[in-house]
Amino acid sequence: MLSGYAKLGMMKQARSFFYRMPHKDYVSWNSMVAGYAHHGTFDEALRFYRQFRRLSVGYNEFSFASVLIVSVKLKEFELCRQIHGQVLAVGFLSNVVISSLIIDAYAKCGKMEDARRLFDYMAVRDVRAWTTLVSAYAACGDMESGAELFSQMPKSQSCSWTSLIRGYSRNGMGHEALGVFREMIKHQVRPDQFTFSTCLLACATIASLKHGKQIHAFLVRNSIKPNTVVTSAIVDMYLKCGRLETARRVFNFTGNKQDVVLWNTILSALAHYGYGIEAIMMLYNMLKSGVKPNGTTFVSILNACSHSGLVQEGLQLFKSMTSEHGVVPDQEHYACLTNLLGEAGCSNESVKDLQMMDSKPGDHIVCRLRGNIDHGREVAVLLIKLQPQSSAAYELLSSIYAALGKWELVGKIRHILYARQGGNEQAIT
Repeated sequence: MLSGYAKLGMMKQARSFFYRMPHKDYVSWNSMVAGYAHHGTFDEALRFYRQFRRLSVGYNEFSFASVLIVSVKLKEFELCRQIHGQVLAVGFLSNVVISSLIIDAYAKCGKMEDARRLFDYMAVRDVRAWTTLVSAYAACGDMESGAELFSQMPKSQSCSWTSLIRGYSRNGMGHEALGVFREMIKHQVRPDQFTFSTCLLACATIASLKHGKQIHAFLVRNSIKPNTVVTSAIVDMYLKCGRLETARRVFNFTGNKQDVVLWNTILSALAHYGYGIEAIMMLYNMLKSGVKPNGTTFVSILNACSHSGLVQEGLQLFKSMTSEHGVVPDQEHYACLTNLLGEAGCSNESVKDLQMMDSKPGDHIVCRLRGNIDHGREVAVLLIKLQPQSSAAYELLSSIYAALGKWELVGKIRHILYARQGGNEQAIT
C-alpha cells in the first residue's frame, strides 16, 4: 500500500500510512525517499533520508539510488560526494548500478574528472556504466572523449550507439550522427525507436531531406511501426526541411493521435510558416479528438496568431488557457502575448482586453518591448497598473523617457519607484 501511494505521487496519503505503521524497515523508508524524490519534493526526500540514515534498520542499493536522484536534480556536488562516501563506507561501490548512478550524478553536477575517476576505479563495468559516461561526455559537448570511450567499449548495445548519436545531434554535428548510425546498421545492431527519433533529429538539425527520407523509408521497408515520439520526429524532420505538405500527410495518416507532442509539433510548424487560421482549426481538431492541450500548445498557437496578425483570436485563446483548459500562463506565454500585441500594432481595444485579464504578466515580459518605444511605453504603463510593485516595468518606462530625452519624467519615475518600494502609493499620470 505504501509503495503504491508513493509511486502514484500520493505522498500525503503515503506519509499518513507510513506514520501509522507499527514496524518500519528499510523498504518502507526507501519508498518514502523514492516517492518524494521522483515527484520533485526534494527537501522532504532529503529529510526522510537523513532520518533513515540515523536509524539501525539496514539498507540496500535502493536506499542510495533515490537520494542520488535528488543530487542530480539539484546539481548538488557536495551531496553527491557525501553519498559516494556513504556508499564506499558500506561496501556498495562494487554494485555497478549504484556506481553508474554516482558517475551520472557527478557528470550532471559538472564534475567530469570525478566521474571519470570513479569509472576508471570500477573493477567491473557493464554496458550501462560505459554508456553512462559516453552520455555524460556528450552532454557536456566533449564528443571527442565520448567517441574515444565508445570505441574502447568491449561490448555495445543499441542504447550505447544511440547515446553517441544523440550527443552528435545535440551538439550540431548531424553528419557525424548519421555516420554513427550507418556504422550501427553495418554492425547489425538493431536500432530502437529512440535511435530513430534521434537520427531524425540529426536530419532536422542539418535540414537533410535525403537522409530523413531514407530513415523514413527504412522504417516502412522493415515494417517498423513508429511510436508517437518517432512520428513526431518524422513530422518535425519534414517541416525543418521545408516540406510542410509532406509533414501534414504523415500527420493525417497517423492512426493514434492521442499524444499532445504530435499535435504540438504540427501546431509549431503552422505557426512558423504563418498559417494562423489553419493552426486555430488544428487546435479545435485536437480538442475534438479529446487531447488535452498543455503550455507548449498555447505557446505555438499564440505564436501562430502573432505571425498572422490574429490579435483578437489570440487574446481569446490566451483567456481560454486558464478558464477552459486549466493551463496557467507563464513568462513564455506573456512574451508571446507581447509579440502578438506589438507586431499587430497594439490597438487600444487590445490593451483594454489585456488589462481586463485576471492573470498578471511578470517582469520578464517588459524586456521584449525595448525595440518599440511607443508600444513599450503603452505596455509599461499598463504593467505598472497591473503590478504596482514591479520594478522592471518602472525601469522600462524610465529608459524609454531617457531615450526621448525627457529627463524630468525620468526623475519622476525614479522617485515614484523609490516611493513604491518604500510602501508609499503615488499615481502615474
